[in-house]
Amino acid sequence: MILCDKWKDYELIDASRGMKYERWKDIYLLRPDPQVIWDNGDLSVKYHGKIDAIYYRSNKGGGHWDNIKNVPASWVIDYNSLKFNIKQMGFKHTGLFPEQAINWDFMVNKIKNSGRKIKVLNLFAYTGGATVACLSAGASVVHVDSSKGMVEWCKENVKASGYQDAEVRYLIDDVVKFVKREIRRGNKYDAIVMDPPSYGRGSNGEVWDIEKNLNYLIELCSEILSDRPLFFLINSYTTGLSSYVLKNLLYINVNSKYSGKISCGEIGLPISNSELILPCGIYGRWEENE
Repeated sequence: MILCDKWKDYELIDASRGMKYERWKDIYLLRPDPQVIWDNGDLSVKYHGKIDAIYYRSNKGGGHWDNIKNVPASWVIDYNSLKFNIKQMGFKHTGLFPEQAINWDFMVNKIKNSGRKIKVLNLFAYTGGATVACLSAGASVVHVDSSKGMVEWCKENVKASGYQDAEVRYLIDDVVKFVKREIRRGNKYDAIVMDPPSYGRGSNGEVWDIEKNLNYLIELCSEILSDRPLFFLINSYTTGLSSYVLKNLLYINVNSKYSGKISCGEIGLPISNSELILPCGIYGRWEENE
């Protein structure tokens, strides 16, 4: 497991009974997490008076935020030189997965140390954490997501970080259809990063199922890699999916064409002032041999 432990504006303070207590700069949130099946006390009681908002799940699905204190509609947190707009979304989210900072560091270091201009394709790109990170390292980025709202949010993050004049293209599109078009156009990328959902729908209602479609997508992506690719990174939060599945997919579809090394594993967030770690999904990485 690799740990994301370099944050200053984010802190996972405590976790118990299906909930996690976090600090997002100076805003304190209590929200659900399915990995937290241990009992370390009732966090709403333990941190009474020190919680700005709690997300409550509904028995009928979804849920709602209860803002105990005055929570702004949006606020900015920093990670090194990167800036991100945080907002309370439906279904407990904030628009950022802080554990992904460990992958941002990986991408930034690879791009900076490559000594060449890198073109990155970010698929299922969400609010653009990876996009902002790659732009900060001097890469050009093509950012693809099927949600217009997420693409607009990425633009906000890019602007907040000061990279609005960098080489970035934003596309609201189904990722499989987009990659197929890129194959026909002959476009190539030095690096690809993706964070595929378990299930989803494209911009025109296309159905995505990770178990049925991920291998095919990676196979397609291998056709748009440049002659000297730098890295291929896959993130996943799909329950029950082993990181070795991602490693196998990269081995079959990428390493068979390019000489490199593959790593995989879990990502975790340390819980403050304890030996506890919150597991936060898996990753698989293929990277160019140094």
